[in-house]
Amino acid sequence: MRRIMIPILTLMIGGPLAAADTPDEASAPTMAERISVHAPWARLMPPGQPNTAAFMLLENASEEDIVLVAARSPASEVVELHTHIQDEGMMRMREVARIDVPAGGQTELRPGGLHVMLIGLVEPLAPAVAVAITLVFADGSTLELHAPTRHPRDMSGRGQHPRQPPD
Repeated sequence: MRRIMIPILTLMIGGPLAAADTPDEASAPTMAERISVHAPWARLMPPGQPNTAAFMLLENASEEDIVLVAARSPASEVVELHTHIQDEGMMRMREVARIDVPAGGQTELRPGGLHVMLIGLVEPLAPAVAVAITLVFADGSTLELHAPTRHPRDMSGRGQHPRQPPD
């Protein structure tokens, strides 16, 4: 009986210890750790304008899709993820529930497309001052960044991101 019980007890005790040594999902990199943000900027608005937008290039070098689900900023009362759509012949902004960044790919947040909308600015944005923004991903992880302000004339295309991130 002793010959049988010792191996059984060894397996019972050793099993949980061995399992504790194996990597689990908690040790995998978060979405925020797998995303790279390039060239973030916020549109500088004329005095009296209560809203603005922030733009950036999101790059995902990982093998899994990354999903941006929200953003926050102390610069505004409300922050939403937005896009522009064609509606009855007019371009209109609409809130979106998520922004996907495909595995091994990029998603550009740019004027006339996807962007982070800052609604109800707490105070007017100042030239050359960076806006603090926190990106929130589907796994609950967050990434803080600072988006320098740019004049609206930069929206004409001269101030947009390159398709490839800088080296």
